[in-house]
Amino acid sequence: VLLTALFLVPQAAALDSPVLDAKCALLMDETAGRMLYGHNEKEKAYPASITKVMTALLTLEAVDRGDLSLSQPITASHMAVTSIDDDSSTAGIEAGEVLTVEQLLNCLLIVSANEAANVLAEAVSGSIADFVALMNQEAAALGAVDTHFVIPSGLHDENHYTTAYDLYLIFQEALKNETFRTIIHTDRYLTAYTSAAGERISVTWSTTNQYLTKEADAPETITVVGGKTGTTLAAGSCPVLGT
Repeated sequence: VLLTALFLVPQAAALDSPVLDAKCALLMDETAGRMLYGHNEKEKAYPASITKVMTALLTLEAVDRGDLSLSQPITASHMAVTSIDDDSSTAGIEAGEVLTVEQLLNCLLIVSANEAANVLAEAVSGSIADFVALMNQEAAALGAVDTHFVIPSGLHDENHYTTAYDLYLIFQEALKNETFRTIIHTDRYLTAYTSAAGERISVTWSTTNQYLTKEADAPETITVVGGKTGTTLAAGSCPVLGT
């Protein structure tokens, strides 16, 4: 693990220094905003798909403004689905397929599909470049001053980085949204969307968060109820989790 940020229950006691195989780590009391444990929490590191928390946050803010609706159908563009690495995390969405904003958010946060990040970015801002500018604007507004985004999905780029503390600020803001909280607590999502030919495609998306499914063990004192994970060769394994 290279980068991790966790929340603990309110009024939790500060922890003695644990033994961690992590470049950066942060444990926070979510309600009080109190740091219980920090390790290089303000050191810059690659966030991988934890980036998608910001992508979801900006999409949900667009919904709150009335610029989008959760039920609004969005057609996946050729650029959105082909501008990701072939071996990266994907749900296999193809150009011309039509999904609602709500479906795309579930695809983004549950199965961690990189093309979903691009489709949502274009829906919010018109282009991926304009959306990235909005990501950095939002980060600055939240006080995430050691963060710089380059891509909505979190695929590796040397200039795409954040810190464990900045992730806490971003995740905390996203948790204010009920739809976000619901999705990150979901381990399986069954739905159907429309192909480019007009046919219905039924899918089941399963979460990449093995802490949520209990496939990975959290510390004994922590019960994980939701979050987002990310992995690239450069970033390593990067969870941001809530209890």
